[in-house]
Amino acid sequence: MMSIPPPRRRIARRLRATLAGAAAGFLVVGLAALPARAGSGARASLGTVARTVGPAHFEPGPCPRMADPIPLPERTRCGTLTVPENRSRHDGRTITLGVAIVPSVTERPAPDPIVWLAGGPGDDSVSEIKLALDGGLNSDRDVIFMSQRGTYSADPQLTCPNIDAFNARALGLVYGAPSTGREHVEATQACRDELVGRGADLSAYNGTESAADYADLREALCIEQWNVFGISYGTDLALLYLRLHPEGIRSVGIDGILPPSLAGGAVTWKAAREGFDSIFKTCADQPACNSRYPDPKGTFERLVSELEARPVTTTVTVPGQPAPVEVVLDGGVLVNWLTSASHLAAGVPRSIDELAHGNPQRIAEQWAAGKLSPQAMGRSSYGLNYGVFCSEWTPFESEADIVEGGRREFPSFPESVLANAPQLGWLHADCRAWDVPAAPRSVRDVTHSDIPTLVLSGGFDAQTAPSNGPYAASTLSRSTEVTVPYVAHVVFADSPCAQTITRSFFDTPTAPNRECLTGLQPPVFEIGP
Repeated sequence: MMSIPPPRRRIARRLRATLAGAAAGFLVVGLAALPARAGSGARASLGTVARTVGPAHFEPGPCPRMADPIPLPERTRCGTLTVPENRSRHDGRTITLGVAIVPSVTERPAPDPIVWLAGGPGDDSVSEIKLALDGGLNSDRDVIFMSQRGTYSADPQLTCPNIDAFNARALGLVYGAPSTGREHVEATQACRDELVGRGADLSAYNGTESAADYADLREALCIEQWNVFGISYGTDLALLYLRLHPEGIRSVGIDGILPPSLAGGAVTWKAAREGFDSIFKTCADQPACNSRYPDPKGTFERLVSELEARPVTTTVTVPGQPAPVEVVLDGGVLVNWLTSASHLAAGVPRSIDELAHGNPQRIAEQWAAGKLSPQAMGRSSYGLNYGVFCSEWTPFESEADIVEGGRREFPSFPESVLANAPQLGWLHADCRAWDVPAAPRSVRDVTHSDIPTLVLSGGFDAQTAPSNGPYAASTLSRSTEVTVPYVAHVVFADSPCAQTITRSFFDTPTAPNRECLTGLQPPVFEIGP
C-alpha cells in the first residue's frame, strides 16, 4: 500500500475514470421488484419477498449514500440489511448495510441474480455500480450490491480521515524512514481509538462476519439461488463465503485472485515479481521498446537500491490541488509506484528511463495523484481493512516471512525495502496497535468446491499474483481458469474480452466462451525522446 494501507484495490484506470463516477448519491427510486425465487422469470414485489432471517432482516428504503452521484437505472430497488455486529454476542448491537438491486437490461432476466463483492478490504460495493454496469454485468441478470460492514454506505461507517490526511502528508516524507513508520502507527492507533470511542466492536469487522452477512442477505431477499462475483480482496471473501455458506450459490466468478490461504505480505512480493517481469518481457518483445529501453528490469532494480540510499525530492502539480506538492521518492516508493503503475504499462519503461536520467517528474506525478485522488480520501473503511488484516492475515505470517518472501523475489533489494511488502507497509506494527483477536486458523483453509467457478487473472497484475489463479483453481473441481494477457489487476475493469468471458460464464458456467482471447495484442510502449 502507500503509507497507511488503503484498500488493496487501487486500480489505476478504474480509479481514474470508472470509479470517479461510479457511485450514486442519496437517491430514492421506485421499489419495483426483486427477482422472483429461482424457477420463475417474473419479477415479484420487493415488499412481498423480503423477510427476517433470525436477527437479520431486510427493509426496503432509499438507496444507499454513494461517493460520486450517478443516475441509477430506472427500477433500481434499494434498502438496508440489518445484522448483528458480532454474531457471537447475543446481546450486542446491530448494524445496517446498504443494498442496491440494479435491474437487468432485459425485461425478463434470468432468475438467478449476481451479487457483487468489492475489494479492499474496505472498498464500498455500492460505489462500484458503474464499474459493473459499464462491463455489462446486468445484461440479462439483476445485480445486487451490498456494502460490506463498516464501508462507506454502511452504518456505522468506519472510515478514518486522519489516516487519509497522513497518507497525503507522507508524500513529503521518506517512506522507509523509521520516523515515518512511527507516525504511520500513531495514525493507526488514533484511528482505532476514535472508532472504539464511537462504540465499534472492531473484532467483528472481518471476512467471516461479512460472509455471514451475504448468506443472510440471500435468505432475507428470498433468493433461492444466486451467482457471486468478487474482485481483488472480494476474491478472498468469495472463496471464504463459498466454503462457509455454499447453500444457494449457483456459480462464482473471482477476478484478481487472493486466496485466504495465501493472503499476507509475502505473496505481494510474488505478485510484484510476476507483474513486473511480464511488463518487462513484453517490452523486450517489441523491437522499438527493446532498442530504446534494453534493460528496464535491471534499471528499475538498480534504482530501488540507489533511491533507498539517497532519496530524491521533487515538486509536482496535481490536478485538483491548490498548490504544488512535494514528493520524496525512495526505494519503497518506487516499488509501490510500479505495483500500481502496471495499469499504465505502456509508459512504464519510459518512466523508469526518465528517472534513471535524472527526471523523476512522471513517476512523482503519478504517485502523488494516486495518494491525493478523491478515491483515496475519505472512502476507505479502515475498520474493515485492519479487521481483516489483523485477524486473518498477520497472525499467520511473521515479519520475517515477509522479508524472506521479498528476498526470494528481489535478492538485490535492501533490507529496509524488503521489510515493507508492496501495499502493506508496517502492517505488523499497525496490527499490534489495532489489537484484535486472531481468527481461528481455519480461516486460512483452502476452499474445495464443485460449484462452477470462473478464475480470472491479468498477465500484468502486480498486486495479486497471476499464479494465484491456477493455485485457487486446483481445488475447485469445476473451475475455468483464465489469464488475460497484457491486463493488470482486476481484468473486468479494463478488458472488454474479460467482460465478455464473465458474462458468458454466468450464462453457461461450465462452458464460458473464451474465443476473444485469440489474437489479443500487447500495448504499444511509449518511446521517449
